[in-house]
Amino acid sequence: MDDIKDVTVEPLTSSQFVKPYRMHYKQNNVEKIWDLVSLHESVSIIIFNTDRKKLVLVKQFRPAVYYGGIPREERKLGSTDTSKYPGSAGLTIELCAGIVDKTKDLAQTAKEEVLEECGYEAPLESFEKVLKYRSGVGVSGDQQTVFYVEVTDKMKVSQGGGLADEGEMIEVVEMSIPEVQQYLSQPEVNSPGGLLFGLMWFLNNKAPKE
Repeated sequence: MDDIKDVTVEPLTSSQFVKPYRMHYKQNNVEKIWDLVSLHESVSIIIFNTDRKKLVLVKQFRPAVYYGGIPREERKLGSTDTSKYPGSAGLTIELCAGIVDKTKDLAQTAKEEVLEECGYEAPLESFEKVLKYRSGVGVSGDQQTVFYVEVTDKMKVSQGGGLADEGEMIEVVEMSIPEVQQYLSQPEVNSPGGLLFGLMWFLNNKAPKE
């Protein structure tokens, strides 16, 4: 997963996922501009395996995290020295998640993502909506809906890993409650805020009491 080579960076001219815009507006009668992007709505899922008392998460390579880890003064168009900046710098731990582009039913989308990424066939009625919030408020302002679902070993029907034909390469990661607490105690993690919220919400609302 972290075997990353031949990295090049170039200007974005078109994309089926990211639509850049410049917004002109007046605020308190002062003319302003703001550059933003339009993204798909998404879902994320807090998954807890009740048989083994472990949270089910995903690890994957994120190009934006990789690029963001390169010192600003060394970021440039063209090739990147992967011997100096290895692919491991772009690996993240996240909640299982996906964009909403297949169906308008958010719970159904969440169910499909849990199966595709983590290999669990969980019943639709077991998905509990936690919260809908705004992600990337400075850049995109897109909506993400968080769900919670409990799974068992009997629901495990595949290894997961995402859809290879869509270029996904995902590793399923499990964390016990002590491991989650230790992860949250670190001063720096390669994870988005949505994961941190999800872990803390779980600890406060769903974690089994000893």
